[in-house]
Amino acid sequence: MALLRLLAFSLLCGGLLPLPFMGHQRDGLAWARLDFLTSLELAQIITVPVGLVAGIVLVATRTWTRPPGYVLAAVTTLFGLVVMTQGWPTMSWAESRPPGIGDPDGELVVGMLAVLSGAVTALVGTVMAAFRWAGTPAP
Repeated sequence: MALLRLLAFSLLCGGLLPLPFMGHQRDGLAWARLDFLTSLELAQIITVPVGLVAGIVLVATRTWTRPPGYVLAAVTTLFGLVVMTQGWPTMSWAESRPPGIGDPDGELVVGMLAVLSGAVTALVGTVMAAFRWAGTPAP
């Protein structure tokens, strides 16, 4: 359970880490969404491996065996769904932009990675809730 808990924390921290660094750089909601999703993905590249290594160490030493709560599972699932719902409009916006402005292919990849990251985050939250409801210890 420590592995799932720390994976959830690292995914959530990956979403919170870019917030202090977000500035008003470009006009429009689509650009702000793209900037946030890009920052989120870069932050998760840092936080997720750290959370996984910490979780593996805690599982190996059996120092943290308390299961995650319903609140963490619900927040993780909700955060994943929000990231997914922001990735879809980013992909459609990148496909509809006229050529010559920015890098539509790169922005499309950012949207796809955001949808994938949101799906994994929602899955982690759902798995935590399922293990908690079943009352069985997670692997």
